[in-house]
Amino acid sequence: MSERLGLIWGSAFFAGSLAQATAWLTGQPAVVLLLAIGLLTGHAGFDLVHPENLGAGLEPLVGLLVSLVLFDGGLNLRLAGRDLQRSVLQLVLVRLVLGLPLAALLAHLLAGLPWSLALVYGAIALATGPTVVTPMVRQLRLAPKLGQLLEAEGLILEPVSAVLGLVLLQVTLGDLGSWQEVASRLLLRLGGGVVLGGLAGLLLSEALRRLGAVAASRGAEGAPAAGGNGLELQLTLGVLFLMFSGCEALLPESGLPAAVSAGVVVGLRLDAAASQLDELIRQLAMLAITVLFPLLAADVSWAELSPLGLGGLGCVLGLMLIRWPLIQLTGIGLPSLDWKEKALLSWIAPRGIVTAAVVSLFALELDRAEVPGGATLKGLVFLTILMTVGLQGFSAPWLVQRLGLAQPEVAPELPGGTG
Repeated sequence: MSERLGLIWGSAFFAGSLAQATAWLTGQPAVVLLLAIGLLTGHAGFDLVHPENLGAGLEPLVGLLVSLVLFDGGLNLRLAGRDLQRSVLQLVLVRLVLGLPLAALLAHLLAGLPWSLALVYGAIALATGPTVVTPMVRQLRLAPKLGQLLEAEGLILEPVSAVLGLVLLQVTLGDLGSWQEVASRLLLRLGGGVVLGGLAGLLLSEALRRLGAVAASRGAEGAPAAGGNGLELQLTLGVLFLMFSGCEALLPESGLPAAVSAGVVVGLRLDAAASQLDELIRQLAMLAITVLFPLLAADVSWAELSPLGLGGLGCVLGLMLIRWPLIQLTGIGLPSLDWKEKALLSWIAPRGIVTAAVVSLFALELDRAEVPGGATLKGLVFLTILMTVGLQGFSAPWLVQRLGLAQPEVAPELPGGTG
């Protein structure tokens, strides 16, 4: 059994690295190829990789690696200027207030989900994952303003989506009685995660600052620096993973907002030192994406997707199209966004790893409680991931070139930095 589990991980790493290399050579979006190779090697393809054999250990590992990606995004969250800050705030609020009920309506009318599960789908579908958006933004070479707006949307809405989806799932299972209890549970997990993450970020940044001071003094004496022997990276990962697992144990789903909050605090307090640390974190985050995306895609089978039929396809297409009026509402009174930028923002909204991991967990909870509809919910969410990543990933480079929104390429990037 141990040899078989080792082969699954080895196959996942090889498949991911092959997709990254192919993306670098061909110029195609890496996230699309990662998804495609996962489908090809998994249940929907040649059935060579069976992620379910990894057992319960896969879920906490996915959580830890996703926290690394969110921490990396938090380090880079620089919302320069009030116009950009206002754009992010308006986009998040519009999608929460209007996007969630519209997505739920589509899931109920077209995909046949009952209202309780349709609302859970609407919450899950809010997340535009940084695990997909960030590599796409870097590969498309978007202007900083557009890239920051897309990444900030994902970093804020992904933890909100996971927590909100969990609370609505508990309503479906009958664990929560009143909407007051729902609101208090939501605020507790989101607010608790942000506070705990902020405290962890303060402690980590102070430790890194003192470590840097000691390294500088030793450097003058010829001793190896902390950054040179990897101590800063090891300390960061240790604090991050302990914080995430501790938050999950205290308040389930609070680890995601905590990871973002910790990254923001460390990035703001360390400035230049955070940029050096971020380069190391970014490489590890890309490694996490490289192995996890094919592995989760390999778990998808046609048996979960085919019963959705044209209704499922129509639901996802409708979800993609309703983003356009939402972006138009977001841009009201914002002169910083022109029509070209709004057009691009209206199209790029892929869902990622956290969305897949969350719905897999929810489907298991529904099955344990013998609530029908868990398989349909999981199939619809994975169909959303497949269609948004595939259609938007392949068409985004063409659209960026047509709209003239790509920055000139200064120098060729190495395979590890293309995402």
